[in-house]
Amino acid sequence: MLEILRARNVEFDVIEYIKNPPGEETYRRFLQLLGCEPVELLHEGSFKKLGHSLNEFATEDDLVRLLTEHPEVMQRPICVRGARAVIARPAEKVEEILD
Repeated sequence: MLEILRARNVEFDVIEYIKNPPGEETYRRFLQLLGCEPVELLHEGSFKKLGHSLNEFATEDDLVRLLTEHPEVMQRPICVRGARAVIARPAEKVEEILD
């Protein structure tokens, strides 16, 4: 993904969410910009390690609480540009918000 951004001369900031976890407000903004169901923001492999069921985190409030406590379960990278965002998996998905 970084290679795509560099090749298109797009300025960007990298935020390491494990070292500097976002707050509740940022998670809510991601959900709004992504327009996805809360569970889509979870990285399945990391989430399974916690030993919880997805049914426990069906609402936005439940998900935000989980992400605040365990930022490692967030699907990433999340790329935000203006009022648009994508989960850049695969990396080429970032191109959806570049044009």
